Amino acid sequence: MNDTILIVEDEPKIARLVADYLQQSGYATHHLAHGDEVMPWLADHAPALILLDLMLPGTDGLTLCRRIGDQYPALPVIMLTARVEEVDRLLGLELGADDYICKPFSPREVVARVKAVLRRLHPQTEEAATPAPLSLDEDGWRALAQGTDLGLTAVDFQLLKVMMQAPGRIFSRDQLMDHMYRDHRIVSERTVDSHIKKLRRKIADAYPERDIIHSVYGVGYKYQPDS
Repeated sequence: MNDTILIVEDEPKIARLVADYLQQSGYATHHLAHGDEVMPWLADHAPALILLDLMLPGTDGLTLCRRIGDQYPALPVIMLTARVEEVDRLLGLELGADDYICKPFSPREVVARVKAVLRRLHPQTEEAATPAPLSLDEDGWRALAQGTDLGLTAVDFQLLKVMMQAPGRIFSRDQLMDHMYRDHRIVSERTVDSHIKKLRRKIADAYPERDIIHSVYGVGYKYQPDS
């Protein structure tokens, strides 16, 4: 499947910001700023999805949404707009839009909505692209990423095991140290940070596009495999 996202937006800063976030998530992007450019461009290109602003110079977004739905019924459209009236929301969806995002929005939200629409339309493709999760071999004190041993030390293994047993739970450094060192030796909080850094580096070798262990500022760390 083509991974290009067409961004139709007449505000350059918004278009550039959204494009940057999409590209960081592995998508290619193309930007058009005028409504009259959209249909001629689509005649020669097949994007995976269109992010379509409602208020555009030239042909407006609602008219474009109708035309795209008529000529390219399988092409998903997410509408972007500063108009939040319910009638516009309903009209946009009735014209064939797959989703509707109101400005101001977080670019992370846009990326999440894009992924959700594409996952819904192409579940097998998305599933095939998702790597297998980490697994633990507790008898052998090994952590396996897609069947490959990460080569963890015993302390690193224990640290990962604790977090994996409670996905999404935030552990303080003190809590993690209690699990890492059962003899209650005195170590600094930087020791936990050092082990987390090593874990992240080894996991990143197997999953370069996934952030599995997250820092929670001022609190500690959590294991969140689906982020």
